[in-house]
Amino acid sequence: MTLRNFAAGVPVMLICLIAQVVVVFWCVRYCARQTDRDTSRAGWQQAIRPLAVSMLAMMVANLLQIALWGVLFLALGEFKELYPAIYHSAVNFTSLGYGDVVMKEEWKLLGPLEAANGILMMSMTAAALTAILQYIIRWQADAIGAGHRRRRDSGE
Repeated sequence: MTLRNFAAGVPVMLICLIAQVVVVFWCVRYCARQTDRDTSRAGWQQAIRPLAVSMLAMMVANLLQIALWGVLFLALGEFKELYPAIYHSAVNFTSLGYGDVVMKEEWKLLGPLEAANGILMMSMTAAALTAILQYIIRWQADAIGAGHRRRRDSGE
């Protein structure tokens, strides 16, 4: 029974990991491209756009991973409809752990596997957003410093 759970869960975990890495890598590159412009004229909209787009992309990636786990639960016959399968998946993925829906003994180990996967994916999301935010803060600090130097050098 344990091997069946791992055989079903580990491939989904790997797909989630690859998807998250791809999205995080894209977000970091997107932010670098967006902030690799003339920092002296960076307004607040230009500063928050990379962070907002990254947050949205990573949230969508996490929601798709939750849906993937839900589809697995549906395919294994644990649920008859997609909505309760995705609901149960979201509870597992976020480690919320309501306990109002419990899987059959045969597939019970998939819950903790998804929870471990979800913790890792949410942590990766949080770490990437923190790094992006720090990068944007430095970018804005450089823009402010460049503006001060330009005014000082021009005699204003």
